Amino acid sequence: MSFVKYLTSKSFFITIAKMAGLTLVLIFLLKFWLGYTTNHGQKIPVPNLSKMSLLKVKSTLDKLNLRYVVQDTARYNPKFPKASVVEQDPEFGEFVKENRKIYLTLNSNGYRPVEIPNLLGKTKRHAESVLRSLGFRIGTFSYVPDRGKNVVRGLKCNGKRLQKGDKIPKNSIINFIVGDGKGTVIAKDTIQQPTQN
Repeated sequence: MSFVKYLTSKSFFITIAKMAGLTLVLIFLLKFWLGYTTNHGQKIPVPNLSKMSLLKVKSTLDKLNLRYVVQDTARYNPKFPKASVVEQDPEFGEFVKENRKIYLTLNSNGYRPVEIPNLLGKTKRHAESVLRSLGFRIGTFSYVPDRGKNVVRGLKCNGKRLQKGDKIPKNSIINFIVGDGKGTVIAKDTIQQPTQN
């Protein structure tokens, strides 16, 4: 039988029909397998994890067959509990599939410590400006007899005298001891000397 006759024969068309049928079956099986392995059509709404501890996050996501990964730690935000979720990706309300990872950014455990500069003998205005720029809050002012008016003679935080080089958490309240300008000498007993190493 010549090749041209074979192309027009009944056996050729039967072979083509079998190949087409087999291809359709393979496509159907592949589509079914992909739908099963990729959870096609599955929609799990991402819960709001904001301000949750990791223990609560795990419990919440376990119920939904979702996982989490701590991606980063943000700067301390006092509006959020320590070590709680500040940001999440995907965000609350988005739809994901089973076993999806939710990436989390956590609040740090507190303000970072900042070193106290030497402000003794500086003006009150200058010291306030420096401390505010470092992220501290200004508290009360107590005055001592001293010939230097509004000259810084000491700093306190939580009742403790501060020295140059001390480290206290950012956002702490610092109270001032300043000269009243009415004394006749410099109030040396109020000046906190740095410790010797």
